[in-house]
This record gives sequence, structure tokens and C-alpha cells, in this order.
Amino acid sequence: MRRDHFTITAKEEPGEAPRLIISYDGPTEPFERSLTDDTADPYRGDVIDAAFRLREPFDAEGATGAFSLTHRITGEFLLEANADADDISSLVRGATERGDEETSYRIHIKRNDPVEYEMNSLLVYDEEGNLLRQHSLIPSGVEL
Repeated sequence: MRRDHFTITAKEEPGEAPRLIISYDGPTEPFERSLTDDTADPYRGDVIDAAFRLREPFDAEGATGAFSLTHRITGEFLLEANADADDISSLVRGATERGDEETSYRIHIKRNDPVEYEMNSLLVYDEEGNLLRQHSLIPSGVEL
């Protein structure tokens, strides 16, 4: 799966957790397989981590980066996609303003059988790989 097969957009609707919508237009079989466990069931949200790594500073005009989902236990990349820093920033801002620690935001993945994950963390890194705490969603009580 290549990054350019994905499209990521942030969406906010009043009264709902903000959503990060991921669409995929590449070969379906490897994509479907990457998001399922050994029994072909979609991974549960509690075993998935989300991260975003910038290619340039957040305040740069048209800043972009790589958004990824990984398996929390194995570290395996489930998907990696290009994303606009503005979309990620909007998602983080919407989740922070919402203030619900149970579900800060949702990731909706469009596929043959769409899947949606309820998430409460999103780690954002600068172009050198340093964690940007002020741009990340880190649940209270979590030590990094």
C-alpha cells in the first residue's frame, strides 16, 4: 500500500466527536488484510495507536506529514498516509475543546466493510522525530 492511495480529511459535526476520515483507492486485498487480526476480524481500537509526523514545521505554509496507524503490541504499520497538518491540527483542536476523555475523536476508515475506531490519543512529532506535546492528544494520567 502506498501513501498516495489514501485520502485523509478531518470532519467536525456539532455535538459529535471530530472524525478523521480515511479513504483508500488502491488494491483492496492487502489493505483489508492489514486491518484485520488472525481471524479476519477488524482490529479493536484499543490495540491501535495513531501518530502524525511532520515534514516541515507546523506553521509552514501548506505543511504536510505522514499519518500512521500501528498495532500497539507488535508495532506493525497498519497504514501510512499523507495528511495536511491543518487537518490534524483541526482534529486535535476539536477533540481538546470537546473535553471528553472517553472518546476524543474517531477514525473512520472507508473500505469494503467500513470500520470506525474511538480514539483518545494522537501523538504528533516534528520533522526530526521529537514529540510535540502541545499539538498532541495525550490522555491525562499517561506518562510518556
